[in-house]
Amino acid sequence: MNEVEEPTAGGSSSSIKKQVVTVKVPASSANLGPGFDSVGVALSLYLVLQAERSDSWEITALSGALKNFPRDEQNYISQIAINTAKMYKQKMPALKVSIKSDIPLARGLGSSAAAIVAGIELADLFCGLQLSRQEKLRIATKMEGHPDNAGACLFGGFVVGSEVGDEVNLTRLDGIDFDPVLVVPHQELLTEASRDVLPGVVEFKRAVQASAISNQLLAALMTQQWELAGKMMAADLFHQPYRKDLIPFYEDVQEKAAESGAFGIALSGAGPSLLCLAEPGKGEALAESLQNELSGFEIHRLKIDKDGCQIF
Repeated sequence: MNEVEEPTAGGSSSSIKKQVVTVKVPASSANLGPGFDSVGVALSLYLVLQAERSDSWEITALSGALKNFPRDEQNYISQIAINTAKMYKQKMPALKVSIKSDIPLARGLGSSAAAIVAGIELADLFCGLQLSRQEKLRIATKMEGHPDNAGACLFGGFVVGSEVGDEVNLTRLDGIDFDPVLVVPHQELLTEASRDVLPGVVEFKRAVQASAISNQLLAALMTQQWELAGKMMAADLFHQPYRKDLIPFYEDVQEKAAESGAFGIALSGAGPSLLCLAEPGKGEALAESLQNELSGFEIHRLKIDKDGCQIF
């Protein structure tokens, strides 16, 4: 794994007592079809917050989608920070925080993972925990349930994560590159609802085949066999066959994206957004074509974020 240099903001909580800290966390897309709960990619949409010490918790939402969330210590990010501090027997100080985000909520783009990572960073900074990125990943994985989105948020790039017992491992594959284009519907799909349609048990033979498809996807992406990678994304047996019925526009978008030059299409995370992949340099043409072909969707021509979570 190519390590990203650890950003620093002072060695102790006292060093930022009067300092305004900015935390920037990228969106992420997970699975890419068969890489269920293990493959993730960081995307160039961001959750950005500024924080400083205060006498009481005060959360200011600068984005319309965030305005209905609690404005005090009951805010999700506040709770993550408070609980992270408790893990290390520290008391999280109250903060004045302003938050803005262009990550669509409940659209399969890792908004909850970004919030978790942001909360962990606040605890680390204002309690002087001096956590390594690996420790942050372990905490985020425990809270999120799997390392794909959280790993991409923290490390950036294209990542493969696994959790065996209490051990969390993550590998960033810098050799994988493509142009991501997101097709985002206006309606939400909560992860809980999307999880409920998945089977509790997968028959052994099917699990072996599903694992082989996932392995082949990574091999194809690493060797730039675009057509093969697209076939493997479509051949997923882990989750997309069960979730497609929740996404009425799936096949229509899939067909139009393929006609417009995408080599692969998959549900982004639990959906309902669709992640369309183009060969490097062809993303702009794909996005323009989808903009003309589809109505009722937001089309985002994005880049793979290579920086991960950043502290300023």
